[in-house]
Amino acid sequence: MPLILVGGGSRSGKSSYALELARERGTRRAFVATAEAFDDEMRERIALHRAERDQSFTTLEEPTDLARVVADNGALFDVILVDCLTLWVSNLMMKEHQDIDARGAELVRIAAASAATCIFVTNEVGCGIVPENTLARRFRDIAGRLNQQAGRSACEVYLLNFGIASRLK
Repeated sequence: MPLILVGGGSRSGKSSYALELARERGTRRAFVATAEAFDDEMRERIALHRAERDQSFTTLEEPTDLARVVADNGALFDVILVDCLTLWVSNLMMKEHQDIDARGAELVRIAAASAATCIFVTNEVGCGIVPENTLARRFRDIAGRLNQQAGRSACEVYLLNFGIASRLK
């Protein structure tokens, strides 16, 4: 089934747009949440996202093992929406000895071959200034490579700006 990539900056509307796309792709819907609630502010963000997607989605929480979740659930759902790749990269970076590029390649390969349509939400990380510290530059580089790989493999790619989606592919 197709892989769809939805990207944009922070608060660009990408998550809401991805939910719309998922609702159009079938009735058996999974939402794979990569966020972890480590503080009150993050708990509030997660609660708002849950309210936006309502009960029409089965929520699967997985901060690091996305390839397994997509592989294990592809036949159970019409559409699997992963929100978001950049938070997933951040989660992996916090763990030692992660080959994140290889994990990203595996995820993209599995998603592109899945029986379900997979929709990936990601942040566009290359439009800002070059970060001043090594960790932030490493994050930007890894996320940028993953976004490029997902974009090349995707059948559809959307960029959100100011709440407006532009189809790139």
